[in-house]
Amino acid sequence: MRKMAAGLFLTGVLTAGPAAAQEALNPALPKILPLAERAALEDAWLENRLDTVIPQLMRREGVDMWMLVAREYNEDPVVKTMLPATWLAARRRTVLIFHDRGGAGVERLAVARYPVGPFPSAWDADAEPDQWRRIREIIEERDPETIAVNVSEHVALADGLSMGEGEALETALGDYADRIVRNDRLGIGWLETRTEAEMEVYPTIVRIAHAIIGEGFSDAVVTPGETTAEDLVWWYRERIAGLKLDTWFHPSVNIQRPGAETFAIETMGIERANTIQRGDLLHVDFGIDYLGLKTDTQHHAYVLKEGETDAPDGLKAGLAAANAVQDALTAEFRAGRTGNEVLMASRATALAQGLNPTIYTHPIGYHGHGAGPWIGMWERQAPVPGKGEYLVRPDTAWSIELNAQYDVPEWGGQTVRFMLEEDAYFDGQTVRYLDGRQDRFHLIGASAQE
Repeated sequence: MRKMAAGLFLTGVLTAGPAAAQEALNPALPKILPLAERAALEDAWLENRLDTVIPQLMRREGVDMWMLVAREYNEDPVVKTMLPATWLAARRRTVLIFHDRGGAGVERLAVARYPVGPFPSAWDADAEPDQWRRIREIIEERDPETIAVNVSEHVALADGLSMGEGEALETALGDYADRIVRNDRLGIGWLETRTEAEMEVYPTIVRIAHAIIGEGFSDAVVTPGETTAEDLVWWYRERIAGLKLDTWFHPSVNIQRPGAETFAIETMGIERANTIQRGDLLHVDFGIDYLGLKTDTQHHAYVLKEGETDAPDGLKAGLAAANAVQDALTAEFRAGRTGNEVLMASRATALAQGLNPTIYTHPIGYHGHGAGPWIGMWERQAPVPGKGEYLVRPDTAWSIELNAQYDVPEWGGQTVRFMLEEDAYFDGQTVRYLDGRQDRFHLIGASAQE
């Protein structure tokens, strides 16, 4: 799963020359597939993942049976990622079972009223009307030593077995119930692992997000003195909807300007009703959902003053400081390290360089804030109990999310917060940005000066 197609990644825009830098910052919008083609691709990915990821995970965890139980509209988050693309929810009670038969491979079964895509049906309701009794029969026939279920103390995405379904399962299994084991690492591993097939397309998904951000941060959308931050937020929402894409969170657009207090994450800076003015530093937090995979991006734009052709040097230095924090973080990724270990090592490096960092990086994939280890929290720059103790693993995607504070001379020494977030892939050796990273500002207001 670690082999990557050549040329998919832009490792940095400044080193690639002016033309490449502009393309990386404001790329053309890639083709977006029709809905039917999307569903076919997602289903092909799912079957490939079930064939390749599941056996590795079960053997890594030493589990010979994994059972996922969910009811319609109260789905286990892992179950939702295993349903066919045309299923928008589970049907009634949907039970998915994996049984590792060793050399014969991992058997997949569905104990449900309806066939479930790549899971063959294992329940004839006419022959045995009681679904729980049929589940007990399957257990008796296979006699597993362990039956893993999705229960987790720390990770909600791997805690999908509801109390009611768990109690019903234990009752149905009777004396087999003592073989049930709580295992959140199976669910985390399934959600966090990216396959080669997915990674051939993920950079394009991120490029779509970059292209939409570039469209919004432009003279075509923003008119200084007229457009408000809230106007731009809703432009992004309408643009996403118009492309038949989804977003997993409401975008935010915030303003920093001379004389204002340093941007505070908890209060989101200047009110969004404020009109965008020349000389403002804009920030967007933006994500899309396409082909079942999420993006999460934070970029900055500068609104040129009359006579300016670029942002002030102090702002550019602040952006470079945030890039340096990115470098300090990505250099510390090691397979087998905990998220806490990566956090503390990268902070030590950044602080030694005289930077003022805040790191709060997270996995991404099926979910925006994905399953796997946390690397810091914006409100906690110390080891994170529970989630920070999970191991960093190969073949995982990440939102490299962080900020650096920098005193800008042109703003009277005012402290400005430079917030960056870019999606990346860790292959077990290196971290690579899926579609480059921002190391120069989007510029707004140039056309009015031509």
